[in-house]
Amino acid sequence: MDLLILLKFAFLGLLQGFTEPIPISSSGHLVIVQHLFGLVIEGFQFEILVNTASLLAVLIIYREDLLRFTKNGLRFLTTREKEYKADFMFIVFLVIGTLPAGIIGVLFNDLISDTLKGIHMVGISLLITAVALWLIRNLRGRKQDADLTWKDALIVGFAQAVALIPGISRSGATIVASMALGMKQETALRFSFLLYIPVSLGGIVLEAPDLIRDSGAGDMFLPYTIAFVLSLIASYYSLRWFMGIMQRGNLKYFSYYCVVAGALILMFL
Repeated sequence: MDLLILLKFAFLGLLQGFTEPIPISSSGHLVIVQHLFGLVIEGFQFEILVNTASLLAVLIIYREDLLRFTKNGLRFLTTREKEYKADFMFIVFLVIGTLPAGIIGVLFNDLISDTLKGIHMVGISLLITAVALWLIRNLRGRKQDADLTWKDALIVGFAQAVALIPGISRSGATIVASMALGMKQETALRFSFLLYIPVSLGGIVLEAPDLIRDSGAGDMFLPYTIAFVLSLIASYYSLRWFMGIMQRGNLKYFSYYCVVAGALILMFL
């Protein structure tokens, strides 16, 4: 296989992995780079593949939280002891928060992708993301895990559904909504990235049959594998880095980036 093709897919894997956890839209950046490289990747199989790598990184980083929520959730169901209720309800809120994106994605994902696709839509979406990040840049909420409500979960869930629009960052949309609702940075991060898990798993389940039936998948095994591994590594370190940024309250820098990137796309691409 052409070395240049392998290098392009390696770069796409690194790019997706680095941009997935941070609020600048990984899908939007994949569209931009494919446009610049002249790559045409049909369907959603590649995007689902590299998103799966990012999902593994999230599972690794939040493994202790996931284990705690699972254990305490089961304990609450069996004992009804109040000390386990907050963790059980957090799981319930994750389910509620998953519903909007899940329902809208199943019913309208193809329509959204066909109607709102294109490089210019990515530019507009990045500018919208920039404004949203700027508005919440100085917020310091007080809500912790135990303070969440079903309304919070539903609102953040609808914010995640908005990210079905190409160029709207999923992590950006959910973190903006979470912080606007008064969540602390740590809680906003945890809820946002644990909410990513069921949505990502749903995408994998929906696209798996197409990936299995894809007759050309064998020819792309090496570039796809390289992209997957690099996306996993980049996602892990990017999310760790982003956690530190959230603690320091430096979201405004992502707003600056989105303004510049969105303006350049609209002016030159």
